[in-house]
Amino acid sequence: MKPRTDAEHQERMRKLKVAQDRKIASKTIEKGLIIVHTGTGKGKTSAALGMVVRAIGHGMKVGVIQFVKGAMQTGEKAVFDRFPDFVEFKPMGEGFTWDTQDRSRDIAVARAAWDEVKRMIADPSYHMVVADELNIVLRYDYLPVDEVLAVLANKPAMTHVIITGRNAPQPLIDAADLVTDMTQVKHPFREQNVKAQRGIEF
Repeated sequence: MKPRTDAEHQERMRKLKVAQDRKIASKTIEKGLIIVHTGTGKGKTSAALGMVVRAIGHGMKVGVIQFVKGAMQTGEKAVFDRFPDFVEFKPMGEGFTWDTQDRSRDIAVARAAWDEVKRMIADPSYHMVVADELNIVLRYDYLPVDEVLAVLANKPAMTHVIITGRNAPQPLIDAADLVTDMTQVKHPFREQNVKAQRGIEF
């Protein structure tokens, strides 16, 4: 393919800008989004917490409930605890299901965490609520999917809700505005026997 001249490149970019500006101008709706991060790849919680950082930068109040994490000290909690006026960060889990090995207790813990998520969603002072690893809870039937969908359907119009975790149920995917499926290509835990590391996994 023949390389473009500077003039050809400039003209192509000018036309692209006109098309992009027209497309952006046509988007007029502003609403609170239901966002789902799922898939087998790393980065679901990390992406959600990146949005929390953005929200803080805009002076927005955020609630974060972690359904699984809680048994370990994480870097994100240490950071967000420094912004108590903007973030309520509550790790309410007791570890993974294979750690606890107590289904009835797992269900009770999931219910307590979900009650906190519902409280935050119902409170209009929260602009964003993150339900971290809620998909895992739904996968193991610790909470009814229909109950979660009902709460999301009745959330305040401008509240963003972000739900993370593998194996998002199809009804939740259907109800969401934005869904990202993280695909694992390589992971050092599997290929190189590298353990979970501070600053990367927690």
